[in-house]
Amino acid sequence: MSRTPLHPTREQIELPMVLDCLSDPIRLAIVCQLAQQERVSSELCCGDFYSLAGKSNLAYHFAKLRECGLMLTRVAGTNRFMRLRREDLDARFPGLLDAVIKSASKDAERLLLSTEGEVIEAG
Repeated sequence: MSRTPLHPTREQIELPMVLDCLSDPIRLAIVCQLAQQERVSSELCCGDFYSLAGKSNLAYHFAKLRECGLMLTRVAGTNRFMRLRREDLDARFPGLLDAVIKSASKDAERLLLSTEGEVIEAG
């Protein structure tokens, strides 16, 4: 039995699924963190997101991001490493990912995101 999670092909990535997935603040924060990480390294591991939610909640969000085609998950031993599928998304929907990330950065306070892409408490 393979531990490699299933990912949609580039052609299977659908705009309504991507937009629906991005409508959740935690998933949007995950995407923003992954985008920021691209400048340094292409991947983050599960533990890098513990400030956003609990483990089981994050597992749910990671699955949703993977299933809609926003994120690629690589399994290495007991670790899972995530990265954006920027090349596939840019080929399928040119400029969409950059527009979403730029908008999320501008609206960070309203979206309950910190400037680093973390979800913060609504006060």
